[in-house]
Amino acid sequence: MDFELNEDQRLFRRTLRELVDKEIVPVASEWERTGRYPEEIVRRFAQMGLFGMTIPEEYGGLDLDRVSFALVFEEIARGWMGVAGILGSHSLSTWMIAEYGTDEQRRHYLPGLAGGARRTGIALTEPGAGTDLQGIATRAVRDGDHYVVTGTKTWITNARHADPLPVLVKTSIETPAHRGMSVLLVDAASEGLTISRDLPKLGYKGTETCEVVLDGVRVPVSRLLGGAEGRGMQQVLSALELGRLNIAARAVGVAQCAYEAALGYARERHAFGQPIADFQAIQLKLADMATEIQAARLMTYWAAVRSEAGPVRSEAAMAKYFASEVALRATMEAMRIHGGYGYSQEFVVERLYRDAPLMAIGEGTNDVQRLIIARALIEGDATLGW
Repeated sequence: MDFELNEDQRLFRRTLRELVDKEIVPVASEWERTGRYPEEIVRRFAQMGLFGMTIPEEYGGLDLDRVSFALVFEEIARGWMGVAGILGSHSLSTWMIAEYGTDEQRRHYLPGLAGGARRTGIALTEPGAGTDLQGIATRAVRDGDHYVVTGTKTWITNARHADPLPVLVKTSIETPAHRGMSVLLVDAASEGLTISRDLPKLGYKGTETCEVVLDGVRVPVSRLLGGAEGRGMQQVLSALELGRLNIAARAVGVAQCAYEAALGYARERHAFGQPIADFQAIQLKLADMATEIQAARLMTYWAAVRSEAGPVRSEAAMAKYFASEVALRATMEAMRIHGGYGYSQEFVVERLYRDAPLMAIGEGTNDVQRLIIARALIEGDATLGW
């Protein structure tokens, strides 16, 4: 049992931290306020090969180990959680194509996706179907060598830059519903594909989140992920395990930033003739924050290591649930330590406080994660301890 990063992981983390501290932290708050898209940061991600995190080396990817994968999201979210989302949806989608795609689909898409020449996301949620993915209404009807796709997707990250955009559809009406669900790889130039609007958000800015309309979009049958109908739900649920690892790591990064901001402020802010860090009330808050953040980090890395060997249904759910709740508490405590200044946009904790709730919602709400954990325990698929 080794609780240390190996040498390659330490060097990788150092490189990530230099990127974040020099090129993301100085611009994050201003660019978020002005709504400026982070093109320069995206280019740096591409130069570092980060768009190829989950792509095999034979297609030009990095094929990172899962702890290094988590480190990417932890470090970038520490600087600006919103831009971590640009890599989050992309990496989930590229893993799904690499894992389930046909040989032709891998050859066609993965090299461009690995280098950032192409980017992608994933279209699951609909106005009437979020947690209940089996309730989606988007239909794909076979017409010769094409599917004709009609429906609306919402809360789609990277929608304006996704090429292709994997879309969860119903290729048939069956009972149970999951047997009729498939994923289609929809090219950005497809006629009838429209990004209808950008959704206004509390936080998670820096990347677009959109509503996508598919109005009779014709998708070649060759773009059915894996080449067989009825496997979409399995493909998506497997990918969401990876997504929950990246959400957990992002939550750790946000919480870490909140802790660092609170600690620095407590050392500098004076009241009644002394730094507020000398007051036990502040010390107890800092101790709780540090302990919970370290626990969340270790749980995230543990789930990441476990995922190397296969499915991590309960482990990923535990990591995402716990780490996101820690992020919510840490950002609230950081704001309390800052007092009135914590409510000001001139201090980073205000942005962190707005970003944290997304981690408790994204990739399945935390109530859903608790149910996943409970069912895995009851069914004997998960146990406590080693």
